[in-house]
Amino acid sequence: MMACTDTHCRTLHRLFSPNALLFTEMVTAGAVVYGPRQRLLRFQPAEAPVACQLGGSEPGLLAEAAQAAAGAGFAEINLNVGCPSPRVRRGAFGAALMAEPRRVADCVAAMAADVEVPVTVKCRLGLEGRDSDVFLDEFIAAVSDAGCRTVYVHARIAVLDGLNPAQNRSIPPLQPERVHALKERFPELRIIANGGIDTLAGAAAYLARVDGVMIGRAAWREPRFLSRLDSMMFGTPMVSERDALDAYLGHVRSQLAEGERLADLVRPILGLFKGQPGARRYRQRLSCPKALRSNRIAVVQDAIDQVGFSGDEPRGLAPRTIEKQRAA
Repeated sequence: MMACTDTHCRTLHRLFSPNALLFTEMVTAGAVVYGPRQRLLRFQPAEAPVACQLGGSEPGLLAEAAQAAAGAGFAEINLNVGCPSPRVRRGAFGAALMAEPRRVADCVAAMAADVEVPVTVKCRLGLEGRDSDVFLDEFIAAVSDAGCRTVYVHARIAVLDGLNPAQNRSIPPLQPERVHALKERFPELRIIANGGIDTLAGAAAYLARVDGVMIGRAAWREPRFLSRLDSMMFGTPMVSERDALDAYLGHVRSQLAEGERLADLVRPILGLFKGQPGARRYRQRLSCPKALRSNRIAVVQDAIDQVGFSGDEPRGLAPRTIEKQRAA
């Protein structure tokens, strides 16, 4: 997710889910090729495996960006053809590209020819006015023939005129049955469902029919949801917010020492302790501009002191896990 799933967010999410494939923010191919490549493609070894999500519409440029991402150690290259942002549309990529399946296929083929890691596509069910199964099947067939074997499908169409990105996440109705049917029509492909999945029951309903689920804002709002989902799918022990935060503090310390801003480091942990006593005071401490400008880890420790822990939460993760992972 743009402005969310940076290296700090992914570090936290990995603590809650040892099995998930994590994603970068969408970065444009041009930014990777011509911009601060090292900063855009940075990730900690403890985050792995991570997919690099690219935006773009020029096959050659995307191929060069994909090579850079694969060389940096990313496990998958994902082409985002589902973002409905007007800014993205003006750049000739995102959901608007679904109207040009041949062009998307050329992009996939160019990237797949230059990297050994999987090249995948994230899309919507269609576009307003182009939302039939025939249209969707033609798009999926084109990217499949180009070498894409996994498609992440947001179970809504995109409305490019009249709705902003936030509205595109809620106003077009979810159509999970169309994702199920798509898997039936393309059994040879891995179909991963996305959109509106914020309960274990909702995830389980998809997992009975398709190959996986992609979680976005539910994990950002309440990171521990990933632990519940990981436990349901893989039988892993549940991880409490306190244990995850104890481990994440190691990341905070090391990143502050490298010059990172405390404000960026605490954004992923604002959703912890939702609904627990003291959660509001916890968020207030971590949202105070003056305190954040101090760049002192004591700000986080003070916030933690505001939360009333029950003492009987699951203890599935030892503190300092990150340091141990890095040492390994």
